[in-house]
Amino acid sequence: QVQLVESGGGLVQPGGSLRLACEASGITFSLYDISWYRQPPGKQRELVATITRGGAINYTDSAKGRFTASRDDSKNTAYLQLNSLKPEDTAVYYCYARKFTLPPRNYWGQGTQVTVSS
Repeated sequence: QVQLVESGGGLVQPGGSLRLACEASGITFSLYDISWYRQPPGKQRELVATITRGGAINYTDSAKGRFTASRDDSKNTAYLQLNSLKPEDTAVYYCYARKFTLPPRNYWGQGTQVTVSS
């Protein structure tokens, strides 16, 4: 059974930092691109960052300069370092694993809550 489990969320003050982790099981992790999405309260889910299986990274404009995606395939884990957090970063953060095969294989984690508040 495939599982993606996010962790590392919590309550942090504006300007603070968190490191999110996405640990996968049941897949060959190195074959998957990993994206991070977030869903603020009352809003639709939005893409934050992607790190490909080859290590290429793309960020949304709001994340550039503040967030850092990384991965450790030996641990079947991807990370998202959140720095300089703002209240508008408050959201449930999800990881999403994608394998570009025919048929494709895509899996969502259950999310971890990040709350930025004073």
